[in-house]
Amino acid sequence: MYWLRRFFAPSPLPAVQPLARAQFQRPARAPAAPLAAPAPAPAPELAALAERFQRFMLGLPDARQGANPNEAALLRRLQIVAERFDVRSLPRLPAVLPQLLLALKNDDVAGAELARLVGRDPMLVGEVMRVSRSIYYRTLHSIQSLQHAVVLLGQDGLRRVATQHMMKPILQASAGVHGLVAGQRLWDHAERCAHASAFLGKFAGCDPFEAYLAGIVCNTGTGAVIHLLSMEEIAAPETLSPAFLEGCAQLGASLTLRAARHWELPGAVIQALSEHAQEQAPETLSPLGKTLHVAHYLSMAQLLRDHRALDAMPDLSEAWPARFAPAQVARCQQDLQHQFDSVPREKGY
Repeated sequence: MYWLRRFFAPSPLPAVQPLARAQFQRPARAPAAPLAAPAPAPAPELAALAERFQRFMLGLPDARQGANPNEAALLRRLQIVAERFDVRSLPRLPAVLPQLLLALKNDDVAGAELARLVGRDPMLVGEVMRVSRSIYYRTLHSIQSLQHAVVLLGQDGLRRVATQHMMKPILQASAGVHGLVAGQRLWDHAERCAHASAFLGKFAGCDPFEAYLAGIVCNTGTGAVIHLLSMEEIAAPETLSPAFLEGCAQLGASLTLRAARHWELPGAVIQALSEHAQEQAPETLSPLGKTLHVAHYLSMAQLLRDHRALDAMPDLSEAWPARFAPAQVARCQQDLQHQFDSVPREKGY
């Protein structure tokens, strides 16, 4: 997956500077946004969390007070290069994946038919067999065949294995050949966001797989932004403002939306990603758009905590009372911690 290297000239990625351990502090409550604003700004604690996440993902040092006179020109250069990106240079999804995902929408499809589709992609076969033999799925009897593994995983498990098989190499390679740490962080966020989106989607009436898919692709374009930044000489990166970081986030969201359309993802997923890129007002969001928005923030917090960029997990249960009940958000945070707190950290993080 070297589509970014083919489009952007390769250059060394600056060393990722470790973030200092910092307790997540809630800033003083900001005044209410004016009624004329098209979309309310995030709550102060959410804005602080998003800024810390962006610095972590982009490999920037902790913030220091001071103005950066070059950031407006830098952001404009990033936007110009991104606008020239030819979406046709993106890899097409393996032909078997759309067929497999379509078959998985049918509850009556036979295990033999699913095994036949999986068998057309040798790498997917290997991943299905690996996951089915993991401790989670281990049974008293060894896995005897691909069909046995497919049946053991079930439709939900097979959807997730297929989606990970599709997205993990793309995300890990998207930051460029020198951005190995950044690419792994993108994947770490994708896993957590997909898990949170599927969990919350149950309460919002979303299709479980579409919720999972939206979460796993929502940060795809950030890899391109990371790669573009690696080609720039950035003076005093610690003084880059929250507005600059938000601009980078919006640029990544726009590239993600273009990729999703290129891949012809389901309509509900594209709509949610479009809402995410355009920062639409909460009352105009689709059910999946609302789910993705909350899952994105919860996965930010979980990722930062997992990599010790936060000393304590912030309680976000009451951050979106108009979207999800506080108890639902709290349960999702607890489930994320249960699923990912024990995941080993990679060297260099």
